Amino acid sequence: MITSETSQELSPLLFLERSALVYPQRAACVYNGGVTTYAALYERVRRQAAALRSVGVAPGDRVAFLLPNLPAMLEANFGPMGIGAVLVALNIRLSPREIAYILNHSGAKVLVFDSELADTVRQLRAECTGVETYVQVRDTAPLADDIAGPEYEEWLAGVEPLDELPGPVSERATCTINYTSGTTGMPKGVEYTPRGVYLNALGEVMEMGMNWRSVYLWTLPMFHANGWCFPWAVTAVGGTHVCLRRVDAAEVYRLIREESVTHLCAAPTVLTGLYAAPEAASADLHGLTIMTAGAPPAPQVIRTIEGMGAHIIHVYGLTETYGPCTVAAPQPEWDNLNSEARARVKARQGVLFMVYGVGLRVVNEAMEDVARDGESMGEVVMRGDAVMKGYYDDAEATAEAFRGGWFHSGDLAVWHPDGYIELQDRSKDIIISGGENISSQEVEKVIMEHPAVLEVCVVGVPDLRWGEVPKAFVVPRGGGSVTADEIIDFTRERIAHFKAPKSVEFGDLPKTATGKIQKYILRDREWQGRERRIQGAQVS
Repeated sequence: MITSETSQELSPLLFLERSALVYPQRAACVYNGGVTTYAALYERVRRQAAALRSVGVAPGDRVAFLLPNLPAMLEANFGPMGIGAVLVALNIRLSPREIAYILNHSGAKVLVFDSELADTVRQLRAECTGVETYVQVRDTAPLADDIAGPEYEEWLAGVEPLDELPGPVSERATCTINYTSGTTGMPKGVEYTPRGVYLNALGEVMEMGMNWRSVYLWTLPMFHANGWCFPWAVTAVGGTHVCLRRVDAAEVYRLIREESVTHLCAAPTVLTGLYAAPEAASADLHGLTIMTAGAPPAPQVIRTIEGMGAHIIHVYGLTETYGPCTVAAPQPEWDNLNSEARARVKARQGVLFMVYGVGLRVVNEAMEDVARDGESMGEVVMRGDAVMKGYYDDAEATAEAFRGGWFHSGDLAVWHPDGYIELQDRSKDIIISGGENISSQEVEKVIMEHPAVLEVCVVGVPDLRWGEVPKAFVVPRGGGSVTADEIIDFTRERIAHFKAPKSVEFGDLPKTATGKIQKYILRDREWQGRERRIQGAQVS
């Protein structure tokens, strides 16, 4: 709300405008040896906005981008917003069927995609009649000649850049929609506002200690909760974005060294892959700050990475909270702890970012705060500018999520005497594999489509690389002879490969007297003797 005649509504476009004014010749984006200055980035964003207008995009229209971490994806975090349109960033790992659902549900009019993903687009075009324009970004693969539409660079070159970006209609309008599978198996569109994006980006800047000297490496996908707001956070301080098409340990270490990277974000599984790589033996990570989330990191992960010289910041959040909203804020006395004890306290989810005030609680079913004794368990709830506007076109789900005036995370935690929260379990049966949310119900529904399956239950089981992966427990129909490979292949053909079960066990399922499958019995059996540290919703 504007409080005076001289006040200005909050928008992350202000970050780009300021950095283009203050740091016009500073490197804004680095990719494959090419450098884009802030002056050039601002022009390209204004061209993207003009190009979108040229194909009929108006304020409120949705524009989808199916891209890895390319410069065009960075530009997409500003271009649509610049004309009051809405960005829908798509997970490139989803199946054509899942992407088609999101395109149709969001009502996207334009799809900008990487030419390497042309086959995915071919499979969904017939289902997505609302998409009027397809634009290809050419990077590592040639253009698909059979998909009508302009090439991205030619598309930008064909228009004159807007003189200025009019921006969103208000700071409370929807500026991006991020789809998350949640727990129902049906993707829900999480709506972000310019105000929320602006403040959350500032929270990232403060917690990460960023400034104009910062060089940020894009190991985190920009399609995950808009890259946890870092496209705007890095831009806010005039820092440098180093784009990375895909995470490869050798390339990550090379870029850290050659580009003098100071900051990056990564799920614990990415960190595990980094320190397990051969290049880790000679790597020096001093001067590097790493924000980790997506699943609570094991203390061993923190110890190992910090032993290589990096500084770890552990955060927690959900897509519905613009990514991270809590941080294991370090205390002076932690410096006196040994590495093992320090890693344990840093592995907690912590307290709210400093820009969010006191909008964090752990409550019982009556919405009363649980005792801060580190033992009493309750649900984590939040409110304030760290929380989404709502679920797009889903008033019922929005009302349920905000019952009692607080956003319900669905995550169970204890509250320590020092005010730090620590996740203990999840109230839903989400599986978090390598930082990706997987709805067990969604996977079950797909497997149940197999004609040889009578019943199925899917739970997360331990995995050294990904933390946990789906496992399916199947009761064959009529004692059939379906194999595990057939079940896995059947599932992989219908949803993203990372959601498919990695193993299948056949046999009867434990049930209650009323016939309800006792999922916890199967899960507890699989985790017997092992510490399950992968509770909590992912930051996507």
